[in-house]
Amino acid sequence: MTSILRLQSIHPNDRPSDPIYAGPYGQELLRMYKEYYPKVGFQIPWVGYVIIENETAVGTCGFTMAPVDHQVEIAYWTFPENEGKGIASWACNALVQIAEKENPNLQVVAKTAPEKNASTHILEKNGFSFQEVVQDAKIGDAWLWVRK
Repeated sequence: MTSILRLQSIHPNDRPSDPIYAGPYGQELLRMYKEYYPKVGFQIPWVGYVIIENETAVGTCGFTMAPVDHQVEIAYWTFPENEGKGIASWACNALVQIAEKENPNLQVVAKTAPEKNASTHILEKNGFSFQEVVQDAKIGDAWLWVRK
């Protein structure tokens, strides 16, 4: 059986009892977004998404907030037991497609830890290039990646 990946937006009123959120990562996602959305807003499509494979949550991705100054930032995370399967790369591409469909003039960016790692490889594979070192509230010194 071929696995099919899809995204499902995380809504502020999603219930912890939803089977997609079963397990510790799903429950943590709900808690995180219930705190995050009041800070940055909830505006489809500029939201967080659950990455679903065969009706099971395997990771998360999303936009850090709605676009500002013609720029939107993406982020993605594959749950540890699903790493190395191409899921994060697929999610990165899916977010780029959402952004380009919504507004082809947007500049799509991402931030990573300041070192070569799986995430930098994913970004390069998806047409991003290193731009500069910037400050990030969670990372500190971060590499800023811009989609060509």
